[in-house]
Amino acid sequence: MPSSPLYPLYTQGQLHPQSESILRQIEQSHTAPMASLTPQQARDSFADPAWLGTPVAEVDMQERIIPGPAGDLPVRIYTPPGRQPFPVLVYFHGGGFVTGTLQNYHAFCTFLASGASCIVVSVGYRLAPEHKHPAAVEDALVALQWAAANAHTFQGDPFRLAVAGDSAGANLAAVCAITARDQGFPALTFQALICPWLDSTEFNSKSYHYFGNGLWLSTASMIWYRDHYLQSPEQAFSRQVSPLLVEDLSDLPPALVITAEFDVLRDEGETFADRLQLAGTPVQCIRYDGMLHDFVTLPGAFPRAYDAIAEICASLKRALQV
Repeated sequence: MPSSPLYPLYTQGQLHPQSESILRQIEQSHTAPMASLTPQQARDSFADPAWLGTPVAEVDMQERIIPGPAGDLPVRIYTPPGRQPFPVLVYFHGGGFVTGTLQNYHAFCTFLASGASCIVVSVGYRLAPEHKHPAAVEDALVALQWAAANAHTFQGDPFRLAVAGDSAGANLAAVCAITARDQGFPALTFQALICPWLDSTEFNSKSYHYFGNGLWLSTASMIWYRDHYLQSPEQAFSRQVSPLLVEDLSDLPPALVITAEFDVLRDEGETFADRLQLAGTPVQCIRYDGMLHDFVTLPGAFPRAYDAIAEICASLKRALQV
């Protein structure tokens, strides 16, 4: 039987009630599709603040400016209570390389810092279309290298260093892990990829077929993001844009890959996890049935996100030896 009239092509599963409720709200509000918005309009409507959750008050947050490849690069450093030094997680937020801010991910970073007992360095990388590829990648790599070299200045342990991100931010985390391996610095202990966007060359997987015309993250939205992010269509074939194209995925840090069943990006995340495993990289891939893209970062809208956050934090604690 069809899973839902909202996704009539998909007959293998069923929307979680939390997901269906959000989609019904969007349907009834007649919200303008992403592809019809300007970048600024998309940023202004990025997420209902109530969807982001309540920050963990015990986590200390400091704002810092670090030297970036094109000037000042803002980061936020989240420190949990407890015994120092802490392992360090460098986090890259989502938003299709066009939207998303450090503040949008403030609560989520406190969840990670508290739950994993680690310092989280959240990176305010440059956004497109004002700064097209490779600006975001350049900022991400510089921020990771800075965190490794300067961890001692914020009570961090550079020998227990991980990367993570959601959606476009997971793309940056994967690119950082591959680049760090290729360059021999810094040594990474773990990578956590949440609903990762890993291939910009084509949008024709089964998950795009099933969900691409939906009310959440659609094929048209993905094309909109990609066209704003890239300088030219040819850049989609760069390994720093589409890490799924990287031939050698061996000798990478162990990975946790989280996917959502009702997500156009589901298949590429799971394909990447399969390829990591085939290359000998330890990987755990968890699909959350009935959920929508990037639900993990929106616990105010999707309470089931707290289950995924707990899984991420437990994986980080095991990998970082907390």
